[in-house]
Amino acid sequence: MIRATGGLVVSAVCALIAGCAVGPNYQRPQVDVAASYKEQDGWKPSEPADAIARGSWWRIFNDEVLDQLEMRIDISNENVKAAAAAVEESQALVRQAEAGFWPTISVNAARERTAMYSKHSYIVDSAGASANWMLDIWGQVRRSTESNVASAQASEAALAAARLAAQSALATDYFELRAQDQLVILLNDIVAAQQRSLKITESRYRVGVAYKADVVSAQTQLLSSQAQQVNAGVQRGILEHAIAVLVGEQPARFSLAAAAMRSDVPTVPPGVPSTLLERRPDVAQAERKMAAANAQIGVAIAAFFPSLTLTGSTDYTGSSMSKLIRTSNNVWAFGPALALTLFDGGLRRAQVSQARAAYEASVDSYRQTVLSGFEQVEDQLVTLRVLEHQAVIEQDLVKAAREAEELTLNQYKSGTVPYSSVITAQTTRLDSEETALTVLLDRLTASVALIEALGGGWDAMRLR
Repeated sequence: MIRATGGLVVSAVCALIAGCAVGPNYQRPQVDVAASYKEQDGWKPSEPADAIARGSWWRIFNDEVLDQLEMRIDISNENVKAAAAAVEESQALVRQAEAGFWPTISVNAARERTAMYSKHSYIVDSAGASANWMLDIWGQVRRSTESNVASAQASEAALAAARLAAQSALATDYFELRAQDQLVILLNDIVAAQQRSLKITESRYRVGVAYKADVVSAQTQLLSSQAQQVNAGVQRGILEHAIAVLVGEQPARFSLAAAAMRSDVPTVPPGVPSTLLERRPDVAQAERKMAAANAQIGVAIAAFFPSLTLTGSTDYTGSSMSKLIRTSNNVWAFGPALALTLFDGGLRRAQVSQARAAYEASVDSYRQTVLSGFEQVEDQLVTLRVLEHQAVIEQDLVKAAREAEELTLNQYKSGTVPYSSVITAQTTRLDSEETALTVLLDRLTASVALIEALGGGWDAMRLR
């Protein structure tokens, strides 16, 4: 009898080894990828981008303060820390699924006092062990593990996406803050020029060669610029608070010293479109979710097949603990158990349909994520290309506006033009300076957005 049972165990194990996992094997669906980016024509990288390839993409901007802030994202940003915790949770689910490959073994011990209707009672001691092993013949455990592994990889990609989003938000806020610093420098220069103009107008008014209206106009223009100075300080404070939150600091304890804004914009090589499928963490996340959903189809199909479980137990029962472990006190059992659901009212069929529909939805989501990725890259490429041309025009305009302001002020001193001409020239100069600064900021933030759209140097090969 023991030999027959042993043969059954061997046969069952062989079936487990040779057993197939039901359900479709995963293959990544094809997506249409262009050979090159449409908006890349006419815009060529002019600087190396080694930092992007290494992952610390913000180093391309050569800003030590930004470098130090970005390094704090992983340590202090709460959203990134939450995503990291989700990765740990998903990895624990993988280990839970893998536990299904192994038998469950348990031990027990008990002492019971039993009394009859008489006054006499006796003690019964027992101890034993049992094992239960459900053989994964149809691959239900394998498909579950496959699904959980893919889900864990999707969580890792989500962590990379959260990290990249925080990094790009930090860089964007940082450059906007530096733009406010530069605006303050510009407004200080404008205010100083307007104060000189006011003094000139007041002097001309005192000698009777200027009107009171000219003085009032100069004062009004000066006050307007000073109000802009105050507003720039407010906007800078708000941006400083946003940066503090991104690096996990209390805004009250965080500050950044003012500094001039950089005047150049490093260009970013976009590469070829096909690399976007591996470089963007959100695309990798959608692809891994698709793999997880595909494996769930196999889990649902496996429910149609019988389950085979090996069970075994050995128990010792006696009236004395010291003499409990004896052959005469032993009762053991060992054998297979086969179970098959014959009728469930269509439950399993509905579960398979649900799994297939969930997979199809994940395929559509994946393709949409890929399309959105291409759209974002193309948007930033065209933005950078157009702004690069606009920046050249704006710089020429600033140069011309400064010259016109100086000439007009000299003409006013000589009495050949009214003070309204000075106001117009100074307003034109301020507007052109602010527009040039805005274009510079837009170029820097578009560079950050392009790096984010390209995946920030991340690669799907990092998924474990």
